[in-house]
Amino acid sequence: MNEVEEYLARVPEPARGTLAAVRAMIRAAAPVAATEGLSYGMPAFRYKGALVGYAAFKKHCSLFPMSATLLDTIAEEVKDYRTSKGTLQFPPDQPPAAALVEKIVKLRVAQNEAKKSKVE
Repeated sequence: MNEVEEYLARVPEPARGTLAAVRAMIRAAAPVAATEGLSYGMPAFRYKGALVGYAAFKKHCSLFPMSATLLDTIAEEVKDYRTSKGTLQFPPDQPPAAALVEKIVKLRVAQNEAKKSKVE
């Protein structure tokens, strides 16, 4: 069992199933070269830098776009969720829409690729 699976095994239901669904959505939207591990104690994907993370808390789950400004750029699409700087919160028994997760991942990929190309 890897560290992400160990993290998920410690999360009680219904949050565990919700995070498993979010994980699958991220994996489907992320490039094949993206890697998964723990970052700041939570599951996260990396692709040319930090991509997105996700975690369970006592009363909610969160998706972390690893960008302080990304959620502002899609404010209309996340208006039904509780947000704060760098996090999208959702109920432990209800994952966000797959299309929204996919959009966040694709925007993060584009941000990381743009940042990486400026460095090279």
